[in-house]
Amino acid sequence: MPMKAECKHYETRTYANGDAVRKCTLDLAPDAPWRCPDACPKYERRLADAAWVKGSALAPRTPEEPPGLDDGSAAAVLDAAEDIVNAAGFNLMEELANEKKRRWWKFRRKK
Repeated sequence: MPMKAECKHYETRTYANGDAVRKCTLDLAPDAPWRCPDACPKYERRLADAAWVKGSALAPRTPEEPPGLDDGSAAAVLDAAEDIVNAAGFNLMEELANEKKRRWWKFRRKK
């Protein structure tokens, strides 16, 4: 099933260079931007144009589905990439916290 653009949790954004992001804001579409799960438990139809401001830009076509989408290998690669990014973010936050502790200790020792 293609991405459900009428879902409340579907989001698309087009950048100045022409790249577009299509995603589920709840991160429930492992095959985004190509597909939503067939029976998504959180699917909610978006309210019909309730106070929405629509831009003039049109999102580029959704890219063709890559091979391996049906066997789950594409989702596995995306999950592995997400794990790498999350680990890097965690390590960065840990480094910043340690640096903050070091600065605080130096400041406290000078008094």
